[in-house]
Amino acid sequence: MYDLLKGLRIVEGAAFVAGPSCGLYLAQLGAEVIRFDNIGGGPDFRRWPLSGAGDSYYWEGLNKAKKSVALDLSRPEGRELAQRLATAPGPDGGIFVTNFPVAGFLSYEALSALRPDLICARVMGWADGGPAVDYTINSAVGIPLITGHPDDPRPVNHVLPAWDLLTGAYAAFALVSAILSRHRDGKGHEIRIPLSDIAATSLANLGFLAETAFGAGDRPRMGNDLFGAFGRDFLTADGTRIMLVAITPRQWAGIQPVLGIVDQIAALEARLGVDFAADEGLRFAHRDQLFPIFEAAMAQKALSDLVPVFERLGVCWGPYQPLSKALQDPRLFAGNPVFSDIRHPSGQTYSAPGFAGTLPGMDRQPVRAASRLGEHTDEVLTTVLGMSDGEIARLHDMGMIAGPGKNEQI
Repeated sequence: MYDLLKGLRIVEGAAFVAGPSCGLYLAQLGAEVIRFDNIGGGPDFRRWPLSGAGDSYYWEGLNKAKKSVALDLSRPEGRELAQRLATAPGPDGGIFVTNFPVAGFLSYEALSALRPDLICARVMGWADGGPAVDYTINSAVGIPLITGHPDDPRPVNHVLPAWDLLTGAYAAFALVSAILSRHRDGKGHEIRIPLSDIAATSLANLGFLAETAFGAGDRPRMGNDLFGAFGRDFLTADGTRIMLVAITPRQWAGIQPVLGIVDQIAALEARLGVDFAADEGLRFAHRDQLFPIFEAAMAQKALSDLVPVFERLGVCWGPYQPLSKALQDPRLFAGNPVFSDIRHPSGQTYSAPGFAGTLPGMDRQPVRAASRLGEHTDEVLTTVLGMSDGEIARLHDMGMIAGPGKNEQI
């Protein structure tokens, strides 16, 4: 947690990954992020993985450091409250993150009528408004058809929702850009960010589009081979599988003496008339002849013998290990200052991350847990909308709003 965005008020009306991750990143940089949900929770409130008591680790992970308001969004009065929160006055307010549809009560047209300088980042599925999630976009752009081993024709879905996470980060950067623009000219903006466009533009930026259009067509499956350079999984003498990569000339030069294959590589270069150090693409093009040399050498070396030399020579490698083992890795989790052990709404105490970046010279603030659903309903209605105790009590009596106690009973 850092305070770079302290003073900004972001209202979030979103569910699942992309929208909530946008709000999470902004909250971790010090913004006040107020998330509103239906009383009893939105569609992601009980999403797996769950604790033994049925609380969602997913929900409390994506909503750390946010304030929570619970409204009855099925009724006009509850929808009006959501609109008022999104458009509440103040020079550092009027900033809204949502994945609600383009049309409807949270449309930009409806909200900007209440606050013309509103800034809204709207996460979408397809750019035309059609529904989509990360996995359906991923299948549509063809990634699962080039993932996996060449002897298995089945598509392989990625278990990490990469397009969702990219979209959330893109939305956060776009919002901050729009805020800077509003400081200059006073104008609001709606920024529509479809998963489909994030996926399509990302693949085009990485050269996939040009490769398919002007090359040999769709990229084939190649298992764990690193496209365009040297890299693959190898098994060591003690049965440990690692990913070994050589992209730079230094990495390529460092691997060979460790494995004792300098002469073999030189002989192969002479026979082929190539210089593998000069062009990483050549290492990929001739990988079928390189890999057997590396396989035989790796099979003679225990990982415990390789690691010190790898580290000294800057060899690029990584172990294949389950997350349960990665939790003990100080480079990732154990002892990583990005993480803190905190108590969560589920009642469980476990390690949780703050902002993933580090600002040298600035104190990192403690990680703040997610709120209980509706925990800040009364506070937010008082401080943001200026409602009186009597007005808030009336809304409670009507069942229009709820605090944490009410939500826990549903």
